Amino acid sequence: MNKKKVDVLLGLQWGDEGKGKIVDVLTPGYQMVARFQGGPNAGHTLVFEGQHYVLRSIPSGIFQGNKLNLIGNGVVLDPVLLREEAEQLAQSGHDIKKRLVISRKAHLILPTHRLLDAAQELSKGAAKIGTTGKGIGPCYTDKVARTGLRIGDIERDFETRYKAVRDRHVDLLQKMGADLSKLPEMEEAFHKAIDYLKGYQFVDSEILINEALEEGLNVLAEGAQGSLLDVDFGTYPFVTSSNTVSAGCCIGLGISPKAIGRVYGIFKAYCTRVGSGPFPTELQDEVGHLMADRGHEFGAVTGRPRRCGWIDLVALRYTIMLSGVTHLIMMKSDVLDTLPTIKACVAYRIGDKEYKNMPYSLEADIEPIYQELPGWQTPLDGCRSEQELPDAFRHYVAFLEAQLRVPISIISVGPDRAQTIMRKLNNEL
Repeated sequence: MNKKKVDVLLGLQWGDEGKGKIVDVLTPGYQMVARFQGGPNAGHTLVFEGQHYVLRSIPSGIFQGNKLNLIGNGVVLDPVLLREEAEQLAQSGHDIKKRLVISRKAHLILPTHRLLDAAQELSKGAAKIGTTGKGIGPCYTDKVARTGLRIGDIERDFETRYKAVRDRHVDLLQKMGADLSKLPEMEEAFHKAIDYLKGYQFVDSEILINEALEEGLNVLAEGAQGSLLDVDFGTYPFVTSSNTVSAGCCIGLGISPKAIGRVYGIFKAYCTRVGSGPFPTELQDEVGHLMADRGHEFGAVTGRPRRCGWIDLVALRYTIMLSGVTHLIMMKSDVLDTLPTIKACVAYRIGDKEYKNMPYSLEADIEPIYQELPGWQTPLDGCRSEQELPDAFRHYVAFLEAQLRVPISIISVGPDRAQTIMRKLNNEL
């Protein structure tokens, strides 16, 4: 185990790769788990001991005993949703107040941010982005505009500061013709949640995490949305409002680039996307429907059905490059169990040109160039070691490693914590 390093775990596709499960699996090797970006638009699903949990803002290491979980400064936090999430966990016997700390520099999502999100999305008509409506974008907009509220403001004249931001938002919403009838009810819940938040420890997280590294503690940084949703490098404008690649960890936690150790990149054995935006390998046939059905492809937060398609190696090579991925983790391999043939996109054709690297935009008329591989047509969900995996599946793994030039260290063959095969980390964790 590396000392004085932050290992980073992030998704390499359009999100929903299974980050929550893997953080939970890896957490025993770490003393601290930290979220570094995103907000309650994330939905990290964990399944173990017959229980099913969905985490929106709380780091996925919260279930692993005496570990410190940190909501970093790069996160935007909705107090109402955090309270709901924490109280649901408490009902399941998980009291998190002693295991969770919150950065003073994390920005607060206000009720008016949610109203602005809905109003802005409505105004776009057919060009809507497919936002989750959680107020994420407007909150990050206020952050960049230097007009936002932060967790630390709860400790200093909060009501005055809140009213100034709220009044500015209301003026804008009125000009947009937005419905404000639910605002009083939303504000009542918000202020109760702010009082609830005061029961948690607020920390100067950049100091906390760097002192932890100096003490030789192992820290795992957890990303939220996938790399192809990065505000700079994703399929803009159909992206989230933060940097989801590994460099975002430095800003979202206040650590130096030299403090980054391993970078775990998670991907599905196929590909999915929620909401609008280009998707070159999308399938709208019976294979796509099979992936959605077998993979239970519905958003953990929104409930929206996910679009499904073959794995896209052009996009994967791109996101691996951006984050300097050192270890790959393949999820939902079992979803493809019944297919006689597996396809992988190895290049794009746009017009008369072939692209093996990511083009500026995916909104062009792209023809995926596929390589076909034999399916394994054998259930994987009962496999617990690499030796039990069928030969055709091992061939698929070897093909992916050759294409991506990074080892696949972990293979998931089902949703449960136990359905995880450690291939190349047994001697490291």
